[in-house]
Amino acid sequence: MEFRKLGRSGLKISEIAYGNWLTHGSQVEEDAARACVRAALDEGITTFDTADAYAGTRAEDVLGRALKGQRREGLEIFTKVYWPTGPGVNDRGLSRKHIMESAHGSLRRLGTDYVDLYQAHRFDYETPLEETLRAFDDLVRQGKVLYVGVSEWRAEEIERALRIADEMGFDRIVSSQPQYSMLWRVIEGEVVPLCEREGIGQIVWSPIAQGVLTGKYEPGRPLPEGSRATDDKGGADMIKRYLNDDLLARVQELRPIADDLGLSMAQLAIAWTLQNPNVSSAIVGATRPEQVADNVKAAGVKLDADVLKRIDAILDPVVIRDPGKTVSPDRRP
Repeated sequence: MEFRKLGRSGLKISEIAYGNWLTHGSQVEEDAARACVRAALDEGITTFDTADAYAGTRAEDVLGRALKGQRREGLEIFTKVYWPTGPGVNDRGLSRKHIMESAHGSLRRLGTDYVDLYQAHRFDYETPLEETLRAFDDLVRQGKVLYVGVSEWRAEEIERALRIADEMGFDRIVSSQPQYSMLWRVIEGEVVPLCEREGIGQIVWSPIAQGVLTGKYEPGRPLPEGSRATDDKGGADMIKRYLNDDLLARVQELRPIADDLGLSMAQLAIAWTLQNPNVSSAIVGATRPEQVADNVKAAGVKLDADVLKRIDAILDPVVIRDPGKTVSPDRRP
């Protein structure tokens, strides 16, 4: 495993992080989830990402039990707050009330006294940003949170938060967690340049585009049984944007590139995200331990300029680059 600094902070995290969105407490049974976490640990992954809302809070419970007994100082545990965790009007968003209550719930479920990184899971237009940042800063000062980050925020929202933090003496954001892959590059135009200037690192999710970049979805062929595209618990909704024959045919053209490099298609896709110097880590999920072992081999892989140009030539017509695709709900869900 290779390690990188998280932005300009002093924290080092594994290039490959293990995430449990859409898996723990939902797609896979707990025994399988624990086996995947053990595989991640065996492969040298130290960074684990989750969120309070995943599987209705069950994902944090499962991850906490799976990591029980591990040396806490040797792990980086990340979680998030924003999406609903209960039926009440305040069981969502980034108000001080919800942040404080959600943070304590996450610590209890994860079985830890602190999280290494606490992230605002979306931007909350109903809460003054000063209120949100003060609540985060109070958690930092209480020792319950070590670093603060955001997920799926636009460049102008990150910039506002940085300005307020500087004016009010709060700890600054050190990370951004966006969707990023060969096919989804909406952060490259605005978020990445800002974050490079401000010392913020990207922890990217969906580096294999919900599994599309593994090449298992073929144009004109039925969807593989048991795949993300047939999952009725949320996975199918996320992947459907990619399931058109032109895009899938172009993905198949990447196979000779992966073969020439001795990489699986998934490894090529993950390694591609890690070529961006602003990326600190790529999050992978898994339903089977062997998927973890395969994905981890992307760590440390260097792709030369010619390979990157070949990939761009194949995919450019289907790449999504519009920064406006990064959105948060106008109102709390």
